[in-house]
Amino acid sequence: MELTAETIARHLNGQVIGDKSLVLTGFAHATTAKPGDLTFAENPSFFAKAESSDASAILVEQEFESPKKTLIKVASSRIAFAQVLPLFFPEPKVAPGIHPTACIAESARIDASVHIGPHCTVGEQCVIGANTVIHARSSIGPETKLGSDCIIYPGVNIYHRCEINNRVIIHAGTVIGSDGFGYVLDQGVHRKIPQVGNVIIHDDVEIGASVTIDRGTLGPTVIGKGSKLDNLIQIAHNVQIGEYCIIISQVGIAGSTRIGNYTQIGGQVGIAGHLKIGDRVQITAQSGVMHDIPDGEKWFGTPAQPDRKTKRVLLAIQQLPRLIKRVSELEHWVRGKNPRGDSDRA
Repeated sequence: MELTAETIARHLNGQVIGDKSLVLTGFAHATTAKPGDLTFAENPSFFAKAESSDASAILVEQEFESPKKTLIKVASSRIAFAQVLPLFFPEPKVAPGIHPTACIAESARIDASVHIGPHCTVGEQCVIGANTVIHARSSIGPETKLGSDCIIYPGVNIYHRCEINNRVIIHAGTVIGSDGFGYVLDQGVHRKIPQVGNVIIHDDVEIGASVTIDRGTLGPTVIGKGSKLDNLIQIAHNVQIGEYCIIISQVGIAGSTRIGNYTQIGGQVGIAGHLKIGDRVQITAQSGVMHDIPDGEKWFGTPAQPDRKTKRVLLAIQQLPRLIKRVSELEHWVRGKNPRGDSDRA
């Protein structure tokens, strides 16, 4: 497909200001753009750089004007940026089929459109839906269900009886369904509690590299529809994550905690077990959450508290050196007025 400015604008429900027939051959940042490239600008600073660049056209929000460049005007340049990139950089196509080095159980039911790469294993009674791609060295445990249009990148391990719904992306090195960390002290020995639940991942979830999602002790660990998990995250047994959540790298969520819908969790946050985190909550980076958080609140700090309270505490801490100095001055003044420390009362 030839990508003209008009073709792209139509795809984005946008408007071309300038040459509608301009052919665009690539997409690049303004600092590296060359003739034929489309770039984007979401603020005046970016727009100034884009306008002075070699790019042939600029993807902009409605308020920008330019006598130099063809513009493609949209309601949100950032949303349009995400929509237009696949036009220039489509996902590589892989042919359906099973590599001869893959080990596939005879009882597995695999759609004819599925691609399974080298040295993969698929266990007994697995079900794999249409157009799913499983890259090299991945392992799908017995009785696991994979929906349609999933992408499983190299070295992913999905344990037995997990349920992965449609259009789920799981990046390299991730482990789904490993045992939850459950032990009980019995006569001086840590006795393992069997983890007999599973993991359920709903539609349109994306999971980053080297993430671990433990299976439930009883019942499932659940990742809700449309949620996005960054790299290096630990989700413990029986955690329930709601729909359309964003969880950044190095977060750890302890067992049986429930996270509401549209909640955002910053990097390196730790959340204790058996808590309830509400809908549309924001938890900022490196916070340690020890209590339930109601809907719509923003918390941070260790231990995490509502943001206004934590800000007051931080401001008070900044005043401590001055207050300590002032107290010291007052102590010296009191000793000077009453050097023996006697009471002022007769």
